[in-house]
Amino acid sequence: MLTLAEEIAFILLVVVLGGLTAVGFRGIATLVRSGRAAPPREDVPRRLMSALIDVGLQRPIFKARPVLSTFHAFIFFGFSFYFLVNVADLFEGFIPGFALAYGAGGAAGPFLGGVANLFNLVADILSVLTLVGMIAFLVRRFGMKDKRLSFNDGVLLHPGVQAGGVRRDSAIVGTFIMLHVGSRFLGQTLRLAETGKADPFMPFASLTSLAFGGLSASALSLGIHVTWWTAIGLIVCFLPYFVFSKHIHLMVAPLNLGLIKPGPRGLLDPAVPKGAPDDMAPGAAQLQDLGWPRLLDAYACIMCNRCQEVCPAHGSGRPLSPAALEVNKRYLFNHHFTSLAKGEQADIPLLAMAISPEAVWSCTTCYACVRVCPVGNEPMADIVDIRRRMIYDTAEIDSGIQGALEGIGKNGNWFGKVARTRARWAKDAGVPIKDATKEPVEYLWFVGDTASFDQRVVPLTQKVARVLSHAGVDFGILNNEERNAGNDVRRVGEEGLFEMLVEQNMKAFGKAQFKQIITTDPHSLNTLRNEYPQFGAEYPVHHYTAVLLELLEAGKLQVTEKLGRYLATYHDPCYLGRYNQGYEPPRRLLELAGMRFAEMPRNRENSYCCGAGGGQIWLGSAPAGERPAESRIREALETLSPITGDAEQLLFVVSCPKDVVMYTDAVKTSGNEGKIVVRDIIEVLEEALGLTEPAGLPDTAQVPV
Repeated sequence: MLTLAEEIAFILLVVVLGGLTAVGFRGIATLVRSGRAAPPREDVPRRLMSALIDVGLQRPIFKARPVLSTFHAFIFFGFSFYFLVNVADLFEGFIPGFALAYGAGGAAGPFLGGVANLFNLVADILSVLTLVGMIAFLVRRFGMKDKRLSFNDGVLLHPGVQAGGVRRDSAIVGTFIMLHVGSRFLGQTLRLAETGKADPFMPFASLTSLAFGGLSASALSLGIHVTWWTAIGLIVCFLPYFVFSKHIHLMVAPLNLGLIKPGPRGLLDPAVPKGAPDDMAPGAAQLQDLGWPRLLDAYACIMCNRCQEVCPAHGSGRPLSPAALEVNKRYLFNHHFTSLAKGEQADIPLLAMAISPEAVWSCTTCYACVRVCPVGNEPMADIVDIRRRMIYDTAEIDSGIQGALEGIGKNGNWFGKVARTRARWAKDAGVPIKDATKEPVEYLWFVGDTASFDQRVVPLTQKVARVLSHAGVDFGILNNEERNAGNDVRRVGEEGLFEMLVEQNMKAFGKAQFKQIITTDPHSLNTLRNEYPQFGAEYPVHHYTAVLLELLEAGKLQVTEKLGRYLATYHDPCYLGRYNQGYEPPRRLLELAGMRFAEMPRNRENSYCCGAGGGQIWLGSAPAGERPAESRIREALETLSPITGDAEQLLFVVSCPKDVVMYTDAVKTSGNEGKIVVRDIIEVLEEALGLTEPAGLPDTAQVPV
């Protein structure tokens, strides 16, 4: 089909622009390698293959936004198949007589036949679906102006983003896809019009060809040439831009997913890479201080803002957007690409150019942004590393967080209480509680700060002790030897204090004789289970809901009263649910208690954070706007109110001491007292076991401090 001059021109175009693209990709590889070392990736070939399969089936994209994800799948499947389509089109351009229409009735016919028909059918359908999907996304971005694609006031944005760079990039790429796929589809339509016959295996092109039946043979021939060059030549011309476009995620996303961090979700990367020089500062101040996977994240980013949509800080109107952080990184890479691609170090401070200090301290470390990301990005890890460097550099931080850290450093707890008062709650528990440092026990109960000191939670801690004792569980505590487990200490960036706490708790463990650890605090559960093993504490660690369920199923606890008079919903704590997949035991306990139960829309993996994690509970002053916990109470009422029926009481059930504090306060501050009551799951179970009088409506979680 192509003339000799056209063939030479195309080959020259491929050599020149393909060479520029190769240089660009080489620069990206150099740039990513300039990041700090990261924990080694294991079983990479298998993980890459698994990632390719997941991406090929579009599994990650369907974590959220099912309708938009369907349109994205149209584009993805169509554009992916177009690799084969483009190869076929190259053959048609360079091999005289080669054509796939009508079952490859041309020179290739004897070899293809039915395969060509199947190919044509798939290409025809996917061409239309790709165009439909692309139109939907362009209308969404430029017509509907979806608010999910915008940012809160105060979010730090690169000047290029502020100037509309993302919208411009979307317009360029969207136009390219429309022209590329549309031209190819039109070219096939003109081929059918040229013969005047429909092809049953190209239904959409056959239908469209009717509109061109009146054109002359020369006009059709010219149209076929023009559409071929528009479709295939446009790809070659677009390749160098592709390196700088957000749509490079098409190639980087499977790689990023295949190289995702090994190990449990609740295990942070070390503050300083293993084997690093002794003088290397922890965390990250400059862009290239981040680990190389965090640099790769920026190229994998789709700029879809899904992470922002589930971020509790952003939802509360605060100036944190995990999406903006990744987008800013990409724009900084593009701005400094020439020097970074040469392997040079560049002065690119994260706090000045990628994220603001206020945004850094807004993160609850709830992991929602990581969980929802379809390409495996971890913006939360960037934020923790930035905090680490800020703490190391003694940067100014919130007074409440500073006070909590000082209290933990001095007394081992963030309440500022002297260590010898940690186990005072046990004196009024009503049951004997063993000292695990003096006599052997089956379970070591790691109580945690909030459950030990907060007078709104202490009565619940005592209830747990009574229920465990009633079931005959052999348990004990560390008494005054226990220190804060360090989960939130590490996530606010105080790595040195975290390591000191680990050392102190490990020393206490060494004094005790036990086989397993139990805790009511998901934050303690996370760090004891996932981070302490690095320091030698390899014990089974259980949340109390799992132990209680085991006791019920073994018959050591018996439900004597079904609580059908209550209508309840349950909140999944981030560090029990998303981090440690503790979804079933709490729900099973409520089921066994005989409660009427309804799930909130955001549940399990998609649960909404209470706003306490990452040191947020320590803040000296409450940020403006609706707090995450208040939003959650509103969601609970919207879920339960329409189905109240004859329920005596609406319950918001929790299984975390911090949740008790956050949601009890939120019921008050949101003006919903008397409408819904916060209950820890131990209160529900105690009543179902007949170990207490029915709650006569005073909220036991509201004991004055």
